[in-house]
Amino acid sequence: MCKAEKCLYHRKLLEMKVKFLGETKIDKFKNSLVSRSRMSLWMIRVMTILLIWSCFVHLVALGGMWGPRLLKGWPCWLSHHEFPMAAQEMASLPMKIALPPKRIYQNNGYLMVSCNGGLNQMRAAICDMVTIARYMNVTLIVPELDKASFWNDPSEFKDIFDVDHFITCLRDEVRILKAVPPRLRRRVELGVYHTMPPVSWSNMSYYQDQILPLVKKHKVLQLNKTDTRLANNELPVEVQKLRCRVNFNGLRFTPKIEELGRRVVKILREKGPFLVLHLRYEMDMLAFSGCSHGCNRYEEEELTRMRYAYPWWKEKVINSELKRKEGLCPLTPEETALTLSALGIDRNVQIYIAAGEIYGGRRRLKALTDVFPNVVSKETLLDSSDLSFCQNRSSQMAALDYLIALESDIFVPTYYGNMAKVVEGHRRFLGFKKTIELKRKFLVDLIDEYYEGLLSWEVFSTRLKASHGTRMGGPKKRLVIPSKPKEENYFYANPYECLQLLRESNGTSLKETM
Repeated sequence: MCKAEKCLYHRKLLEMKVKFLGETKIDKFKNSLVSRSRMSLWMIRVMTILLIWSCFVHLVALGGMWGPRLLKGWPCWLSHHEFPMAAQEMASLPMKIALPPKRIYQNNGYLMVSCNGGLNQMRAAICDMVTIARYMNVTLIVPELDKASFWNDPSEFKDIFDVDHFITCLRDEVRILKAVPPRLRRRVELGVYHTMPPVSWSNMSYYQDQILPLVKKHKVLQLNKTDTRLANNELPVEVQKLRCRVNFNGLRFTPKIEELGRRVVKILREKGPFLVLHLRYEMDMLAFSGCSHGCNRYEEEELTRMRYAYPWWKEKVINSELKRKEGLCPLTPEETALTLSALGIDRNVQIYIAAGEIYGGRRRLKALTDVFPNVVSKETLLDSSDLSFCQNRSSQMAALDYLIALESDIFVPTYYGNMAKVVEGHRRFLGFKKTIELKRKFLVDLIDEYYEGLLSWEVFSTRLKASHGTRMGGPKKRLVIPSKPKEENYFYANPYECLQLLRESNGTSLKETM
């Protein structure tokens, strides 16, 4: 009996062990299923992200084949805040960002360029030189900036523009190097290379037929003048689109300049809309142009002395009033205040002055600040320490103003110089943002009639508004004068070949605005 009970006990104990072990295995099996399902879900997510990214890259490639080349290569045109969510999730994965593929071509030689002028004149020239280098199949050396002009700015390309972005963004079009290769460096240091200024307003055949043979012959060619060396018109659309791509995508300011620009815009936006006024009433501008309207006798003499001090300013004897009547002078602060009021600009709007030191200082600005009390500048919005890195660096200061001008609700230049033109074109590219192009010749006559009591305020304001109704930065074609390229519309002020998609989205045709 005891033996039977003992057997029964051992049998039950064995059954319990089997049951326990079975349940443990089942639990492990269940847990493994859960773990595997989680792993599978993670893998599915990763594969989905990779698939989406692959589709995105293929779409970009198709866009490069069928769409405008302006949109080719995401590192140039896709900014961080525009990343697709899939791309943002992938940022945490250990993988490299895709760059546009390098364009493979037989290198015909090396092109060095020395830009001349202020920041925006050089900016347009850089766009032209990249385009020229691409169509000559040469290697471009990162452009050298002007250090010998009136401003004596020692800034290098890398001090203003993001040079690495510039090189990688455009690598599918042209090879760009920071310096000539070592095997040619000694020759360049000794000055054993050909240098020349290209002919202004030239077409691509000039560079193919006359400049390219020189590059092939000398291996290294330097173009020592770069302003307006490529025609505005009668160029292939692909050439025009590449100029746009370099301007709007390839040329990015340094992170330090861009961060400071964002900070200024944030300060302005916190207080509401703002207008950027490019008040080109600076001493160098007035001396160069010979415009002294509103200046006292001492100031007129000072401006004249300055004009004669710079031998490369060719025009010395200038009739200021005649030039003003022809619309060739920047508006004075007094004329500017009157014009903005007549255009109906709210007197409480913030007005950011994008310029250097105004000639006459606060005394001359008083006419503007009496009417528009919220006048500010980078110097009043930022601490001096914030601007210390670009002190005595006029091009870096101009770069900061450029960024703020792009972001403004309204941009008003008082003189149609290089900054006015290039910013106007960039604002068109950003969606035809409002830019008031003042009709100065008409305007000064109207102002004089008003001051002489020949027009009431109502008539003056009505006529001024009517004359500027179609000069607000909207879609329109450039004025083309084949025999007088200086008098036709500047390509970079209105690159309409690059704005087709914007025009279509706005439902506006060029004919409607001509």
